[in-house]
Amino acid sequence: MEEKKKTIEVKNLKKYFPLKNGKVVRAVDGVDLEIYEGETLGLVGESGSGKSTIAYMVVGMYKATDGSIIYRGEDLTARGMKRTKEQKGNIQIVFQDPSSALNPRRKVKKSIEFTLKLHGGIEGKELEEKAEDLLEMVGLPREFGENYPRSIGGGERQLASVARAMAADPSLLILDEPTSALDVSVQAKVIRKLIELQKERNLSYLFITHDLSLMRNIADRVAILYLGKVCELAPAADFFEKPLHPYTQMLLSSIPVATDEEEMMRPEKVISKGEIPSPVNVPPGCAFHMRCPVKMDICSKELPEMMEVSGGHYVCCHKYCQAERADTAQN
Repeated sequence: MEEKKKTIEVKNLKKYFPLKNGKVVRAVDGVDLEIYEGETLGLVGESGSGKSTIAYMVVGMYKATDGSIIYRGEDLTARGMKRTKEQKGNIQIVFQDPSSALNPRRKVKKSIEFTLKLHGGIEGKELEEKAEDLLEMVGLPREFGENYPRSIGGGERQLASVARAMAADPSLLILDEPTSALDVSVQAKVIRKLIELQKERNLSYLFITHDLSLMRNIADRVAILYLGKVCELAPAADFFEKPLHPYTQMLLSSIPVATDEEEMMRPEKVISKGEIPSPVNVPPGCAFHMRCPVKMDICSKELPEMMEVSGGHYVCCHKYCQAERADTAQN
């Protein structure tokens, strides 16, 4: 069986923001992730968990405090913020708010042409035709490019934003909450087009969201982020059928269900205590222990290790670390 090729890998990635009082916001605190060619990795977490900060480091908007971002074997962090034009083109981002990528004073087609010119060196009539081709590729009519962003709907703006990102011919597309501001019916249209594009272009996606229900339809694997650390990583099917970390179980038990069958598949309801702590004052030990309904004494003292419980299913929780130690001692 042919080994899957990695598009990108992050190792021990950290981003700390210093404050005037001498304290530090540990937005991302030692994250390891990898995304393979043609794969969608879903990155899920509450607001403030560090999802977007990871995205901004991978795309080159933030400089990492520590760790490595490796694109197809090349360490991008070695260059700091000074990536080559080719490196910038390889990794593109689609924001929650498409106005972040589409200039409100330019017609939609001109924003796409700008990216084509920057990364492809295309000029003249070919430039205009290529921009219109990209609009068609994302399901918009060619003449749509004559509109200004303010005169079109949110879903159309987001698709135009995808077309602008694709103008750089990327292999990795970071999707940062791309449908959260859209109506459900419009969300479905955008998701279908993203899945279609991925199959046609063998794209890798880092899909960032706080909406777990979206992951059922788009993700191959899912990573759960809590206070800047990954607490669980699993193939999507395992993740929904056998969630292991108490925080993951809490998130999944809060998803609304529409049928009795979905209710039966839902994990036993887990209710956490309190609110997510501040990344300025991260609790010692496991960061979730103050909210965890099944915490042990060790949870407030030591950081648990990330361990593989089954094929490709990793969890960072003392419950499983202790079980592994017990099995090892018996054998």
